[in-house]
Amino acid sequence: MHQIAAINDFVVKFANVNGSGSASANGLFAKSIIRSGVPVAARNIFPSNIQGLPTWYEVRITEAGKLGRRGGVDLMVAMNPQTWDRDVAEIEPGGYLFYDSTKPLPPEKFRTDITVVGVPLTAICNAKYVLPRERQLFKNIVYVGALAALIGIDLKVIEDALSEQFAAKPKLIGANHEALHMGADYVKANLKPLGLQVRKSDQVGDRIFLEGNSAAALGAVYGGATVCAWYPITPSTSLAEAFMGFCDDYRTDPDGKARFAIVQAEDEIASIGIVVGAGWNGARAFTCTSGPGISLMTEFIGLSYFAEIPAVIFDVQRGGPSTGMPTRTQQADLLCAAYAGHGDTKHPLLFPMDPRECFEFGALSFDLADRLQTTIFVMLDLDMGMNEWLCEPLAWDDSKNLDRGKVMTYADLEAGRDFGRYLDVDGDGIPYRTYPATHPTKGAYFTRGTSRNPYARYSEEGSVYVDNMQRLLRKFETAKTLIPAPLTIKAKQATNDGVIYFGSTAPAMHEALEVLETKGICLDAMRVRGFPFSDEVMDFIANHNRVFVIEQNRDGQLRSMLINEGQIDPMKLPSIRHYDGTPITARFIVSEISNLMGAPATRIPEAAE
Repeated sequence: MHQIAAINDFVVKFANVNGSGSASANGLFAKSIIRSGVPVAARNIFPSNIQGLPTWYEVRITEAGKLGRRGGVDLMVAMNPQTWDRDVAEIEPGGYLFYDSTKPLPPEKFRTDITVVGVPLTAICNAKYVLPRERQLFKNIVYVGALAALIGIDLKVIEDALSEQFAAKPKLIGANHEALHMGADYVKANLKPLGLQVRKSDQVGDRIFLEGNSAAALGAVYGGATVCAWYPITPSTSLAEAFMGFCDDYRTDPDGKARFAIVQAEDEIASIGIVVGAGWNGARAFTCTSGPGISLMTEFIGLSYFAEIPAVIFDVQRGGPSTGMPTRTQQADLLCAAYAGHGDTKHPLLFPMDPRECFEFGALSFDLADRLQTTIFVMLDLDMGMNEWLCEPLAWDDSKNLDRGKVMTYADLEAGRDFGRYLDVDGDGIPYRTYPATHPTKGAYFTRGTSRNPYARYSEEGSVYVDNMQRLLRKFETAKTLIPAPLTIKAKQATNDGVIYFGSTAPAMHEALEVLETKGICLDAMRVRGFPFSDEVMDFIANHNRVFVIEQNRDGQLRSMLINEGQIDPMKLPSIRHYDGTPITARFIVSEISNLMGAPATRIPEAAE
């Protein structure tokens, strides 16, 4: 029988029961490979309940650093009887099935084209432990030890990680080390190593393993945020929680006095109301939420747009509509966020691709909010926000000053400068503002969500309203020059075709480009990093016969925005959409583009045997 053989280039998937304590062990497995110098791409696929339902953890071991999901599984660790058939079916021909062999299973539960590896995990644990919870928790460490022996992970690396993990509970260190060796010793005495092997390398370098939500929260700190108002919602809650921790470290005086305000409001409407109020008062403020929260926040977002008050929203997108799939990933809030609010509204969006950009764009968003005096959306998704990604170390320029935008000071007003809150004096659509109590007699204005003239005086005169709305469009044009520019990858050979993508799709897209080139399909590629779209984006489309738009939603929302904003012929933008709630794979992109171009669909090559 053919067996897959690979070194530092294969996919391991764990199938567990949520609440069984497996998450810690599976994360330990992934981090031990990183500590061996081999990059990994890890994805947690979990249910929207506390315990009992199936959960999966996928680890792509990739010395070449291909950090998108590949698709397919080479080694399945099948620990959940409820999903057994589905999990076994997912294994690549020639792959491996690892399972608890304490209880015999009938032959029809296996496949003849895979290698079955049984370890009596339950029996091993029952012989050692008495308490049911001990048996369950240590069983997870036993299978990590068994896997380490099967695929060649140095046990010392895992031991060191366990020692760090339980440093605050030293009594547990020895017990976990013992469980680890119980699994490894069984394999060494009874089984042979698999064809899939981990070998120490140096390809990780100085990269870090970090969740996008934590990175974005730290970006908010560096961006000067002092106010966070939020309401818990998956998958954004950990962003607010991370911000709390960072503020305790970096926003607290030595005497214990807090220099921040974090409010868990009664709902999303109150959250954004607090943020807009804080922004009006001169504070840098944000909320974090997901699609259902954006729906509730829409009226206040419209107020931010029309009254021109800075605000930042971190939208960690999930599967919709309605409650949808709360613990699955999508990129399906683009239209909702970009045009949130009744009437004619448009809001800048930032599209980070990994935790490092979550940090960078998280900090940048507050400068943009102050500069443009409006709501800025930072568009993460569950895959990026709640999973740990290997990324370049975070960097910050200590000489950087916060950009507070156009603010008239006491001295400006004393000098007699003409102040009109909605007066465009520079032609860029952005007026000057004042902070409350800047001057005892000058610079005050009435903040309204109703129509007004340039001096903030109420007016329903049609021409005044139109002038104000046109100024807001000029401001949106100015925003094109401030958002992060798109990044382009030129094909190795001249081509008339291109591809546009954004956000967490990037790693899979980069790998797909390489595979397509080996099949004679060359594409220029552009990663869009923000909205409004710069002229560079429209020029890229104009300079190609057709441009595939890759996104993770059903309706092609980025494509719709490109067509709407650039008045593009829809036929020029073929749409490739992936929206089953799992992160997009390179295999999917290769197959879809190949089919649309009339070329035979090809799979990503398996590792050499």
